[in-house]
Amino acid sequence: MFPLYDENRSYTTPIITYFLIIANVAVFFFFFLQGMSTLEAAIQTLGVIPLYIMKGKRLWTLLTSMFMHADILHLAGNMLYLYIFGDNVEDAFGKFKYIIFYLLCGFGASFIHISSIAISLPSIRELNLQIPAVGASGAISGVLGAYMILYPHARIKTLVISWFITIVTIPAYYYIGIWFIYQFIMGIYSLTGLFSNVAFWAHIGGFLTGVVIVKVWKIKPKRRRLVYYYIPVEYY
Repeated sequence: MFPLYDENRSYTTPIITYFLIIANVAVFFFFFLQGMSTLEAAIQTLGVIPLYIMKGKRLWTLLTSMFMHADILHLAGNMLYLYIFGDNVEDAFGKFKYIIFYLLCGFGASFIHISSIAISLPSIRELNLQIPAVGASGAISGVLGAYMILYPHARIKTLVISWFITIVTIPAYYYIGIWFIYQFIMGIYSLTGLFSNVAFWAHIGGFLTGVVIVKVWKIKPKRRRLVYYYIPVEYY
C-alpha cells in the first residue's frame, strides 16, 4: 500500500514541513551530483554509526543523519510521507513545537535503533554496529505516530497493488496501524539475524516517541471551524 494523499485540510501553510522537505532534497543532491563516491563518503561521515555513539563519539551525527539519504527512492519515499502527513501534525503542534517534536522523534529513533543492535545476536551485532544509519524515516515515523493519535479517522487515499491495481480510501488508524505492525514484525525478524538494509527499529522508535510526545504534551488536533451564513428571507 502506498499513500497518495489525505482528505484532511490543514489550516495554515506548513512552512516547517516544506522547509524540511527542501532541506532533505538539497542535502541529498548536493552530494549526489558530485558522484556516488562523494555520496558514500558523506554517508560514512554524517550517518549514525552505532559503535561511535555508544562510545560517546560523533554525537552530532544524531542530527546530521536525519538529512542524509542513501538513494533517490529512499529520499522520495520519505518525502512523500512527510508531505502527506506532516502538514496536519504541524498544524496541531504549531511551528516551534513541531520542530522540537520532529528532532526528538529522530533522536528517539536512533536510540531505539542502537539499542536493538546492542541486544541482537552476536553473529550480526559486530557488523551492524559499524553500519551507518541515514534517513529522515525515524523522525517521519514520529509524525505518523502523532497523526494516528490526532487524526485517527482522517481518510487516506491509498494505492493498493496486488493481483490488480486499485485506489481505495481508508482511515488513518487502519493504514498507519498496518504500517506499524509490519515494522514491528520485521523488527523482530531482524533481531534473529535476518539481514535488511532497513532500520525497522528506528521506525518503531520514532513512531513510539511521536505517540508519547503527543500524550505528554497534551497536543490536540485543530478544531474544525464552522461558518454560518445568515440569509435574509421574506415570508409571505
